[in-house]
Amino acid sequence: LDITSEDFRSIYHLAHRHALGRLFVGVTAGRLMRSAIEPLQPDTTLDKAARTLAGSGYKGLPVVDAKGCVIGMLTETDFLKRLKAGSFLELLLRLLEDSFEFTHRCHETTVSAAMTQPAVTVKREAGFPEILEAFYRHGGRSMPVVGDDGRLLGLLLRKDFFAAHKLKEPL
Repeated sequence: LDITSEDFRSIYHLAHRHALGRLFVGVTAGRLMRSAIEPLQPDTTLDKAARTLAGSGYKGLPVVDAKGCVIGMLTETDFLKRLKAGSFLELLLRLLEDSFEFTHRCHETTVSAAMTQPAVTVKREAGFPEILEAFYRHGGRSMPVVGDDGRLLGLLLRKDFFAAHKLKEPL
C-alpha cells in the first residue's frame, strides 16, 4: 500500500470518527438529560437564586423567559465574577481578612444582570459529536437541553455525558 503520511492521517481520522459513531450510537442528550429541573427566572434576585441553586445540587441552572425558552445560565462562577473572586477559596480567604468589605447587594441584583448569555444549548436528539462540541465551546459543567422551539426540556451534566461510555447496557 503506497500512501503518504498525510493520507494515513486522513484515513486514521475517518476510521476514528466512524468507530466513535458506532460506540456512541444511541447516546443522545434526551437520553442522558436530567428532566426534573427548576429553572430560574430573569427577574429573580441573586440571593433567592443562590438558595435555589444550592438546593438543586447543581453548579448552574438555566434561566428561562415567560415562555420557558432558555435565555441564559446562572452558575457558581457567575456569582464569583460578581464578587470579584477567581475561586471559592479566594473568596473564603478574602472573607477571613479583617479588611475585606462585602459590598455586593445580592438582594437587589437580578439573575438577568449576572447570568451568562446566550446559553450554549443542545437539542434532545443531539448525539455524541454535537454534545462534545457544545461542551468544548463553553467548558461548563452542564448545559440546557431544549426543544426545537428553544424551550427547556432538561439539563445535561458533563459528568453524566462522560460516564455514558462506561454503561454495560445500551441506553
